[in-house]
Amino acid sequence: MSLLEKQNAIIDEFNFFEDWMQKYEYIIELGKELPKIKEENKTELNLIEGCQSRVWLKSNFENDRMLFFADSDAIITKGIISLLIQVLNKEKPVDIVKANLFFISEIGLQEHLSPTRANGLLSMVNRMKQDALKYINF
Repeated sequence: MSLLEKQNAIIDEFNFFEDWMQKYEYIIELGKELPKIKEENKTELNLIEGCQSRVWLKSNFENDRMLFFADSDAIITKGIISLLIQVLNKEKPVDIVKANLFFISEIGLQEHLSPTRANGLLSMVNRMKQDALKYINF
């Protein structure tokens, strides 16, 4: 599935819900389903700065694609990083760096987060793009 298709699938999923309480519940469920990051990867190096809660992100580069693993001590944040991983996981670094993550505004996520969580969302996106940038040959 392409980046565009993955984002459109998320938008379709969120359109199914009638209100933001249902959408928050869905985000929490996504967080619960996120595969656990290995404990040895919960290091200061893997912590994302700028997040209100603690969010660890580990990225690997395999077979010309990025693989992301994450965890958070806040369940809603864990769901948000899960959404980002759904879209960016197994993509080429150049596509991640160039990605316009339009699904975030289309589902209204940023406007329904507290300012600190919205900043955390931007920090997560920036970190994933920075990690991908390391594997682009200029």
